[in-house]
Amino acid sequence: MAEKTYFYGLGRRKSATARARLYAGKGELTINDKPALDYLCGNQTLLSEVLDPLTLAGKQKDFDITVRVAGGGLAGQVDAIKLAIAKALTVGHSDLRPALKKADLLSRDPREKERKKYGLRSARKREQFSKR
Repeated sequence: MAEKTYFYGLGRRKSATARARLYAGKGELTINDKPALDYLCGNQTLLSEVLDPLTLAGKQKDFDITVRVAGGGLAGQVDAIKLAIAKALTVGHSDLRPALKKADLLSRDPREKERKKYGLRSARKREQFSKR
């Protein structure tokens, strides 16, 4: 069996990690072996957000995309998938990089959950001070 060539991109957000592969095709998107709309609970808004890099590049119907995503919640996973697709696009078409960068689709959002410190209720929350 001949291996199909693809462009690869890795995206991360919060604790979610997404690995995207772009194959030459007709515009199908599968996430963890499910159709994208099924994986995103039928939410059309999230689907359009995932496809932002392709829409900006005008290549919605040029690639079949398979994504493996793990960790985090649905919102973090959507942002991770979006970054992975944008990075994979730049691997295949380096001329798209300035447009994707200007639209802020190639920057990773570094905000992560802060760890809980000992002696506190959460990362920064303390017991209420009582003078008496």
